[in-house]
Amino acid sequence: MPSLPRIAVVTDSTACLADGVDGVTVVPITMIVSGTPYDDPTSGPTSGSASTSPLGSASSSTSPSVPASTSRPSPARFAACYGALADSGVTAIASIHLSAEMSGTVDSARAAARDAPIPVEVIDSRSIGMGLGYPVLAAARAAAAGAPLETVTSAARRCATSTRTYFYVDTLDNLRRSGRIGAAARLLGSALMIKPLLHIVDGQISLLEKVRTATRAIARLEDLAVQAAGDGPVDLAVQHLAARPRAEALAERLRKRLPALADLQVVEVGPVIGVHVGPGMLGLTITPHAP
Repeated sequence: MPSLPRIAVVTDSTACLADGVDGVTVVPITMIVSGTPYDDPTSGPTSGSASTSPLGSASSSTSPSVPASTSRPSPARFAACYGALADSGVTAIASIHLSAEMSGTVDSARAAARDAPIPVEVIDSRSIGMGLGYPVLAAARAAAAGAPLETVTSAARRCATSTRTYFYVDTLDNLRRSGRIGAAARLLGSALMIKPLLHIVDGQISLLEKVRTATRAIARLEDLAVQAAGDGPVDLAVQHLAARPRAEALAERLRKRLPALADLQVVEVGPVIGVHVGPGMLGLTITPHAP
């Protein structure tokens, strides 16, 4: 009987999988703080040219007084990752990453995949955070079951298509400075007078609604989650940056309002995402539950 294919899943550190997942390798995004590059600490143990980050929390890198930016991993870093997996006996790789509209990470992965010693299929999740994390988990489940590469990548794409992300930020300043504001740019003139609700559409951050207070914005997030969940079983991630009490309170309310809720996580995003959204961010990612 032929042996089952051994498929590995690769992602980047914006997937919010800090605790590690069997069969998943995380390539860190680079943070540049006061001119010095560091690996995203949420990626776990890594090797490479960047230093180990001294940042103790996501919020510590988001202060306007600390110049911080992010940079995609180089093609060479992906090439080293793919090569090491091939050397370990992996026969093919599904490499799943944050939206190409937000980062050049997918381009680096594709450049490395062309010369990889084993087949590598690169997937643009068209999202970030758990909007990327859930497709990665779907791919990892398929790979663990011994599925071939085509089935593993199909699982990731189906999950990405059916996953929805909504989020609130206290201010648009960080998104404006980082250039990730996308279609929400028209809000800049009135940013101080509104609390924007945003979502990810076609891989970009876009304005969903404008509300006047943080309390109303969070209540509206809750309603959007209930609407997106419908009647079927869903998995839900409440994501935040330096706002755990608010995130946990929202999670508890959603637990009561979603009787078919299968899994609920409260996740603090890492410094790389934090650079772009700023402290106080609160987000929801909803995906159909995979039995």
